[in-house]
Amino acid sequence: MRISEMSPDHKPTNHESQSQTLEEIETLIKQSETLTPINPTLPKISANLQTTLARLTSLSPLSKQSKLQIWKLSYRLWNACVDLSNSIEIKPTSSSTSIDEAKGRTQIGEEQAKLRQVSADLLFLAGDVEGIPSPCIKAASFFYKTGLIWHDLGKFELAANCYERAMGLSSKIEVDQVSDIGEQRLLLDLNIARARTAWEISERNVAITLLNRSKNLLFTSAESYTLLANQYLTFGKLVLSKNEASMIGESLKLMNECLDLCEKGLLRIARMPNHQLGLKTVKSKCLRFMAAAHLQGEEYESVLKCIKVLREEVGGGDNHPCLPVLAMKAWLGLKRYKEAEKELRGMVVNKGIPEAIWVSAVESYFQEVGVAGAETAKGLFLGLLGRCHVSAGAAVRVAQKVAGGGGGEGSRVRAKVAAELVSDERVVALFDENAVANERTAMHAVLWNCGADHFRVKDYETGAEMFEKSMLYVPHNVENKILRAKCFRVLCLCYLGLSQLDQAQEYINEADKLHPNIACAFLKFKIYLQKNNIDGAINQMQSMSSCLDFTPDFFILSAHEAIASQALPVTIASLSNLLNFYSPRKSMPTPQVVVLRTLITVLSRDPGNEDQVLKFTKLARTRMFDLGTEEFFGKGEVGRREQNWFSVNSWNIGTRIGREKKYDICAELLELASDFYGVTEDNQVMVCKSLILSVSAMIAVEKQRNIPLQDSEVKHAIEMLDKAGKILATISYGTKLADDPTTVEPNFFFVYIFNSYDLRGRQSDSNEHQLHLIKNLASSKICTPQYLLHMGLTALKGPRPNMEVADYALNTSLSTLLSSPSPNYKTIAIILRKLIGFVGFKKGDGDDEVYSVYKQAYQIMVGLKAGEYPSEEGKWLAMTAWNRAAMPVRLGQIGIARRWMKIGLDMSQHVSDMGAFKDCMEEFLAGFEKKFEAHDDGCT
Repeated sequence: MRISEMSPDHKPTNHESQSQTLEEIETLIKQSETLTPINPTLPKISANLQTTLARLTSLSPLSKQSKLQIWKLSYRLWNACVDLSNSIEIKPTSSSTSIDEAKGRTQIGEEQAKLRQVSADLLFLAGDVEGIPSPCIKAASFFYKTGLIWHDLGKFELAANCYERAMGLSSKIEVDQVSDIGEQRLLLDLNIARARTAWEISERNVAITLLNRSKNLLFTSAESYTLLANQYLTFGKLVLSKNEASMIGESLKLMNECLDLCEKGLLRIARMPNHQLGLKTVKSKCLRFMAAAHLQGEEYESVLKCIKVLREEVGGGDNHPCLPVLAMKAWLGLKRYKEAEKELRGMVVNKGIPEAIWVSAVESYFQEVGVAGAETAKGLFLGLLGRCHVSAGAAVRVAQKVAGGGGGEGSRVRAKVAAELVSDERVVALFDENAVANERTAMHAVLWNCGADHFRVKDYETGAEMFEKSMLYVPHNVENKILRAKCFRVLCLCYLGLSQLDQAQEYINEADKLHPNIACAFLKFKIYLQKNNIDGAINQMQSMSSCLDFTPDFFILSAHEAIASQALPVTIASLSNLLNFYSPRKSMPTPQVVVLRTLITVLSRDPGNEDQVLKFTKLARTRMFDLGTEEFFGKGEVGRREQNWFSVNSWNIGTRIGREKKYDICAELLELASDFYGVTEDNQVMVCKSLILSVSAMIAVEKQRNIPLQDSEVKHAIEMLDKAGKILATISYGTKLADDPTTVEPNFFFVYIFNSYDLRGRQSDSNEHQLHLIKNLASSKICTPQYLLHMGLTALKGPRPNMEVADYALNTSLSTLLSSPSPNYKTIAIILRKLIGFVGFKKGDGDDEVYSVYKQAYQIMVGLKAGEYPSEEGKWLAMTAWNRAAMPVRLGQIGIARRWMKIGLDMSQHVSDMGAFKDCMEEFLAGFEKKFEAHDDGCT
């Protein structure tokens, strides 16, 4: 075959392509006509239609036949969407609707909007078609309705696009030439819808501009004025709902536009009553919202003007339920309470006012008027009960507003009025049904909270009244038994606060019958305390441990209550019982050391409790040794303070009762103090002093009771002194300084020596130890002649005198005194007298050692001023020395006699007031010398 004979490829013409594309669109539309509310193929149809439409758009220009077919297909698709929408609305939703089905409904709503968009685009593509009247209006109508659907779906940008295209189509028509009411309505609706969408996308100026343009689209129908006025009102309400003071003016401006349109419509168009109804309704609503806006702006006079117009002019008088509320609030704002009360009372008479609005009005009135309006609120509410059914919820709201809270005289008055309100039989009857169980609980809570507020400010009388009224709303059944018991317990507390103890006892007994627990037991304990029944309080406290919900905390609370009531025996019993609950590994709310400290503090208040103080202080020491110092006292600074308290307290009480001569307890407390002080190395001085004084107290007990210490007690005392001695060897002596913990007063060292001497003297090998102690004392820096004199005198006394110690102590004391720049001759005289007696006892009256003491005394007296040496002691020395010559004279020991008489006479020369004695002595000695002048000393 020749190439020229071959037929070329057939290329379709533009007309053929349009036909094929329209066939595809028709096929897709047929599919859409079979759609159901839940159909997963729907998104594919809309997408395919949009693709095919785009291809058809590229095949322009369209033939007349194609345009006509497009119009038909557009309407078919639109009608399919209408059917689909109707089927969605007909099919009801329920709570059992699945999540997938709910998603499907949302999806179908968006996809049918896309199908409508395609339908409108088809009309727009077809444009003018011969034989179809007003094609632009019809296409604009499709875009307008599609925009409404996008708006409802929240797709405001898509809605605005549809409205703009509809506006573009309608702009080709002269408004003045449109005579069809439907077309006129479309132009107005389109403008209003476009304004609504602009408002939603925050283009408020555009929205208001569009509404203002819509005034040019009003036609001779009251409905058109109503539509536009209502839209102005809607925008005004939206602005007012922002609750911003700066927006009130804008809101009122929009509402004034609404009001102006209503008045113009009524004046120009709506002459028939049935035509005026819509405009009057909008006008009435607009005036109400204007009144609300003025109220929000606190322009109370303007509020009343709006209400006056509503009541007198609009439709023969507007009786909307909100008007009395607005009027009442305006009168309240003007402080004209009588007029406000009149409005409120008028609401009671008006049966058309819903309960919620009335209750809200009461709340507003009471909030402004306060206490002065409490009686009014009560009376009005009871009046409302008489004219219609009032819900339990309303009663709760009114009671809550009237009761208020807090304290003070005003609050007390409000609570009293609330109590009268809630105790009214009609109000109580509202809560009888099981259906209002929640409201009954709410009323109980209102009254309970009010009572609690007054209880907190110690207004127990009002609190008790409110708690009693709250029990009116607690059913008498098993389920509420615990709640009733709780009410009885709190009433017991109120009457305790009022000191009406019998009433309190009655309430707590009722609570105990309903629900016995630790709270009831504790309140009974408080009543016993208030009645000053000590034995009853102690028995009640002890019985608390048998309660199922008992915890040791209640013994602590009992102790606090007893302290507040000055019932010290109860406090002591409570804390003593609490100590029984402590064990080494048991966790307790209060540390054991705190309980013991508190107990000892309380016991210390009574001077007769020293034995109990000693008992619990011993227990503290035992627990300290058993648990360890950190475990018992605590760690860080807290533990240091606790340890210091027990140390100082034991010392202070021990020294105090020592001064009261209760030496047995004193000795034990001071020994305990040494143990507490010994916890740290910083208190060794106090450990030493406590040990020394404790031993001193033990020796004092022996003397007080005249019962010798047992060998074991002596041994223990010596051990304590040995421990003190070791500490004394490491510290210095001197005046005690507040910031020097290493210094001890000298008298403590002497007491240590004295006690050690005493106790060592009771042992078989005592002499050597005692002499060693005295020599230590003599060699110490703190030694004084008085200390040595005292020790010397002590060594001479008692059942076990130590002559060696006495000799050393007295002679050392004398030497020390004589070496002083200003000797104390009174003390010297005492030592000399004791030495004379001691040596004479040991050696005999004629011994030279006695004479040497007198000789030493004479040498001391020589050179002293008159009266410097005690005259009585001087007389004693002179007379005793003279008298010592008597025995040698009788024995014929002339020399010895002469020596004693001579030294006696010599001493008398230095003693005043011995004139007569001295003369006699001189005369006798002269005669004695003459008689025995031939005898030498020592001759018989």
